[in-house]
Amino acid sequence: MPELPEVETTCRGIAPHVTGRTVVDVVVREPRLRQPVPGDLALLMRGQRVRAVGRRGKYLWLHCRDGYLVIHLGMSGSLCLAPPGRPPRKHDHVEVAFSGGRCLRLHDPRRFSTVLWSPGDPLQHPLLRDMGLEPLSEALNGEYLFERSRGRRLTVKQFIMDGRIVAGVGNIYANEALHMAGIAPFRPAGRIARLRYGRLAEAIKAVLREAIAAGGTPLRDFYSGDGAPGYFKQRLRVYQRQGEPCRQCGHPIRTRRLGQRASFYCTACQR
Repeated sequence: MPELPEVETTCRGIAPHVTGRTVVDVVVREPRLRQPVPGDLALLMRGQRVRAVGRRGKYLWLHCRDGYLVIHLGMSGSLCLAPPGRPPRKHDHVEVAFSGGRCLRLHDPRRFSTVLWSPGDPLQHPLLRDMGLEPLSEALNGEYLFERSRGRRLTVKQFIMDGRIVAGVGNIYANEALHMAGIAPFRPAGRIARLRYGRLAEAIKAVLREAIAAGGTPLRDFYSGDGAPGYFKQRLRVYQRQGEPCRQCGHPIRTRRLGQRASFYCTACQR
């Protein structure tokens, strides 16, 4: 599933190619995504100039004159820029054609992605308005996590993956940040000290920044906006490395299911 670094990589990849361009046409080949694609999307977007590309959590948007095209990539979605004349692939469900001939295409074999139109501020849309702090913002710190965790019995991994607490920290990077911070993923969130949450907040930021710099983690169908895969997978500390030695201490990485998600951790480094 594309997580925040993959979405940020996509956002940065497509922005130089679509910002300032005018939408020539919109083609919806398959409207049955997680939510139905608006039937009048072509009428809404045709002739509009893209002012900017933005992101919030795992959502990204194209800011146009009269509104925003908001996209969530779901489980297996990706965006790619196609040159003029390139035929669409199977599962290229939505295409936005721009002046100059290039097309932005949403590719999604599982059809769990979302494409919607917001006439106003997308941050006030029901899908986005209750999201937690951006993990790379200064507001995310140990004090915030400590205060929000008081009285919470769920595991610390589930806590930092709660989008109402922190926006966009998915399974891969939750595993990686907890290992960097030395915290076992199954520890109750409400029983972790303020100092340790300070280390966890810094670890979340460090892991995400490292992944963004590397272009994301190429799992299954993810590709960035320019069609290039990310390379962070080569640097993963624990995720999907069960049985392999911990890069820090050499003990074997173990796995356990928490909240229907696989969790990977080192028994020696994480307490």
